[in-house]
Amino acid sequence: MTRTPSGRRRRPLAVLSLLLAAMAMVLGPAPGSAADPGSAADPGWWNPTARPAPDSQINVTGEPFKGTNDKGEVRGFVDAHVHLMSNEAFGGRLICGKPFSDDGIADALKDCPEHYPDGTLAVFDFITKGGDGKHDPDGWPTFKDWPAHDSLTHEQTYYAWVERAWRGGQRVLVNDLVTNGVICSVYFFKDRSCDEMTSIRLQARKTYDMQAYVDRMYGGPGKGWFRIVTDSAQAREVIAQGKLAVVLGVETSEPFGCKQILDIAQCGRDDIDRGLDELYQLGVRSMFLCHKFDNALCGVRFDSGALGTAINVGQFLSTGTFWKTEKCAGPQHDNPIGLGAAPAAEQKLPEGVAVPSYAADAQCNTRGLTELGEYAVRGMMKRKMMLELDHMSVKAAGRAFDIMESESYPGAISSHSWMDSSWTERLYKLGGFAAQYMNGAEGFSAEAKAKDALRDKYGVGYGYGTDMNGVGGWPGPRGAGTPNPVKYPFRSTDGGSVIDKVTTGQRTWDLNTDGASHYGLVPDWIEDVRLVGGQDVVDDLFRGAESYLTTWGASEKHKAGVNLAAGRPAAASSTEWWNPFVSYAPGRALDGDTGTRWASEWSDGQWFQVDLGSTGLVKRVTLDWERAYGRAYRIELSTDGSNWTTVWSTSEGDGGLDTARFAATPARYLRVQGVQRGTGWGYSLYEVGAYSA
Repeated sequence: MTRTPSGRRRRPLAVLSLLLAAMAMVLGPAPGSAADPGSAADPGWWNPTARPAPDSQINVTGEPFKGTNDKGEVRGFVDAHVHLMSNEAFGGRLICGKPFSDDGIADALKDCPEHYPDGTLAVFDFITKGGDGKHDPDGWPTFKDWPAHDSLTHEQTYYAWVERAWRGGQRVLVNDLVTNGVICSVYFFKDRSCDEMTSIRLQARKTYDMQAYVDRMYGGPGKGWFRIVTDSAQAREVIAQGKLAVVLGVETSEPFGCKQILDIAQCGRDDIDRGLDELYQLGVRSMFLCHKFDNALCGVRFDSGALGTAINVGQFLSTGTFWKTEKCAGPQHDNPIGLGAAPAAEQKLPEGVAVPSYAADAQCNTRGLTELGEYAVRGMMKRKMMLELDHMSVKAAGRAFDIMESESYPGAISSHSWMDSSWTERLYKLGGFAAQYMNGAEGFSAEAKAKDALRDKYGVGYGYGTDMNGVGGWPGPRGAGTPNPVKYPFRSTDGGSVIDKVTTGQRTWDLNTDGASHYGLVPDWIEDVRLVGGQDVVDDLFRGAESYLTTWGASEKHKAGVNLAAGRPAAASSTEWWNPFVSYAPGRALDGDTGTRWASEWSDGQWFQVDLGSTGLVKRVTLDWERAYGRAYRIELSTDGSNWTTVWSTSEGDGGLDTARFAATPARYLRVQGVQRGTGWGYSLYEVGAYSA
């Protein structure tokens, strides 16, 4: 915003100013007065005093809203999935441009050197967009061809565009530090190491550098609107001040070096502990355990079509194996792989090796959550970190849900529509948070409305995951002739700001004709969602920041329950005896070692019993089944070991880790009474837990 030079006013102008001030006392604030948000004398706390010149315009007027609502809840939108620093990933030359530069916008918003003079060597453009990859490489100041909604290789999160999104009502941004060592290694152009953890460290540092960059515009450390937060209370404080709370996450394919080669893990528990500790020290509070490629922690949810084929090639190059599929055991399924050709990628395969075909009725990844993956999930829970379920295979996500449910741990996130949507209620019941990928207004609104009843049931808000700079593609224009276009200027959702078309350099973007080309158009897209989907959808989005922080805060406050059954005396109707060198005694299910187990004889009607030592309240029981599980069984409690009360039962058990919740009941004895086996073997339990909370 233009500021009036000081010390140059002539006396007649000073007299005129006094007259205007006197009139203002009667008529209200005059243009240019301190009460006017656009004032040169008082630009408002939300406008910097030292913005670089030249720079992008923001094109939003009005003070950003502060404080909380009458219930003490924060307000505002949450982008649960964005990649501010992916220009530093994949070898440093896949995403062209930077979110900020000390040398100014001309340096920040310029193309990769190999894209000049006409994009002939823009190989990734060719792969992701088609055509010949050619484009006008100039960004600032003309922006003829980029950023654009269908340009996946150019910077979309320039700091001033993020500032505009904040001014439009966004209050939480999750910056996922992202990279992929295989993509880096096979891409033609790079200027740094492909080591994933090295890239993650650099991106974390650059995010803190961006915070300092914004702070300098506002007078020093802590004064800018871009605030990295490391706990939910800090985030609430930042949002109450009207600023943007930035959370660090991680989305990478082989975290902590946990890749696998020919199904052999290349990491161990010590690597996971060191990695989680380091990420936590960097400020990371949420992360994915697998992404795109199967690794030593978990199998992935597939990509489809030609992109799926290309990623499957990368999977082979990274691990020595292609994706393997099987028929899904339940209603949830992974994405279909498809048979789309990807010649450029397939040429990377060794001679004689080809991408396999897949049966249409086998749509689930055979790989789930590994033993190391379970260790990582529990390690994240110990550190109060939130687990991103998107990109996990059905088997992996299901087991992760089981583990979190067994400890009532709420820190589950689905940030960009990459989890089977039929698990949304399971997520909400646990206390987790869901956001939808930044689809076009029609598709986004339809999906939001499909889950509206669930959000009402659990009293939660909604989020979006823009995935900008994430090579995903973004909403295209609905067209100037659409019957309900975005009309500029429009008011922000809170009503306090006026938002006009955004101009950067010589280019002005209009969502109707340009689509969601960059992050500065997020407020315009939200207005488009309002026009298409209605105010109710936007209202749910405006409650998103509160819901996200509720999940985060509950994760921080979570306390691991005391297992009342651990180490207690146990009995059973029978014990498997066929292996004289291994004990399957009842106490093996209470020793805290998931490598041991109790196993019964091979018949229905077997039972397992534990003496808790004294009478107390029991309200949750966990059963970690071996492959020999109970299809139908019931949980019974007793105070005397003779008179039993059934508190929970099922006839649809599917093995894995079961959690039974029921009204708190006084009990000294717990019994698991089998009714029907799920296999031809007996009943077998790795661990049994009983909890009063």
